[in-house]
Amino acid sequence: MSESFAITPEDIDAAAGRIAGHVLRTPLVPAPRLSELTGATVLVKHENMQATASFKERGAVNKLLSLSEAERARGVIAMSAGNHAQAVAYHAKRFGTPATIVMPEPTPLVKVENTRAHGARVVLHGETLAEASQKAHELAGAEKLTFVHPYDDAAVMAGQGTLAREMLADAPDLDMLIIPLGGGGLMAGNAVAAKAIKPGIELIGVEAGLYPSFFNAVHRQDQPIGGPTLAEGIAVKTVGQLTLPVISALVGDIVLVGEDLIERAVNAYASLQHSLAEGAGAAGLAAMLKEPERYAGRKVGLVLTGGNIDTRLLAAIMVRELERDDRIVAFRLTTSDRPGLLGRIASLLGEEGANILEVSHGRLFLDVPAKGVTLDVTVETRGAAHSRAIEDALAKNGFAPRRILPRGLAEPAR
Repeated sequence: MSESFAITPEDIDAAAGRIAGHVLRTPLVPAPRLSELTGATVLVKHENMQATASFKERGAVNKLLSLSEAERARGVIAMSAGNHAQAVAYHAKRFGTPATIVMPEPTPLVKVENTRAHGARVVLHGETLAEASQKAHELAGAEKLTFVHPYDDAAVMAGQGTLAREMLADAPDLDMLIIPLGGGGLMAGNAVAAKAIKPGIELIGVEAGLYPSFFNAVHRQDQPIGGPTLAEGIAVKTVGQLTLPVISALVGDIVLVGEDLIERAVNAYASLQHSLAEGAGAAGLAAMLKEPERYAGRKVGLVLTGGNIDTRLLAAIMVRELERDDRIVAFRLTTSDRPGLLGRIASLLGEEGANILEVSHGRLFLDVPAKGVTLDVTVETRGAAHSRAIEDALAKNGFAPRRILPRGLAEPAR
């Protein structure tokens, strides 16, 4: 590499030696079911196994160990939506360094509480990372604290770059690495490391479609940025000044993924890989789900960058995926109100092999005759074909079923 970047392969080698014993050398695990899903040979680097469940520990440790004794004694400050906060707080406590973390107010509660649990002083400020960053810089100046940037810092970038170093040591024949893109520290560090070890390797960065910051910067576009995303860990509006030159020079492509694909990827990690992945952590897999033909037959390394997802959110995602797959279906039935009706419907659904999850009566709808009734019945099925068979059986028995879609609209009566 002839370009002059903020970090060199030697910096990453030094970081690997510095952080050894402080962070877990996570396994690179074959993922046969994800391989079946995508048509590629997929290997997953499980950074969700770190003590704070994300890759951020690598950069945080390298930065903290690079400080002077006086700097560590005064303390450090960071701004973060969560994972960088936890990493800095956790290891600062280990090293006896006071830590202050400024987080945007909408940060998921699980990340806020985990950061506090590691002994850090947490300051909630602003709606965005940019506003949190401004507050953190103000506090750093006022209290003479060392600012630990989540991505635009050479020591942090070098620490993150140890990931690709480990991946290519474990699987030298990887054809490509697909890595989530937020501020770019992870991708920049790993791009420098990977290209030094294997110049021909293909590097693909992935951004949430609502936050195409690097896509805009690299392609000189002006797509809108902002909005609620499941991948809040990569919801960054401003690219790093140190990371952009690296990514512009070394990364082959930047892929944008929608919220539906991120949800599918989180669900696939949970159901097929039996691993917790937060939205940002699943972004690489989301890119593969977007264009599986692009990766067919390739040997692909994914980084499951973090597993700090709220369990209620995960449950909602998994139920939504069952609805998308027609494995949870709701019908609105309209018929005359008479004794034994519920028993008849339950028997019919049982004969068809459906599991009833919920039943709701409605007698006061104006589009129902005065002596009539509607029943909303939610059932669990084996999939789309089974759902159609159940619908046909309900229609043949005179219940005029209408499918209630996840968005709450019923299809016209059959």
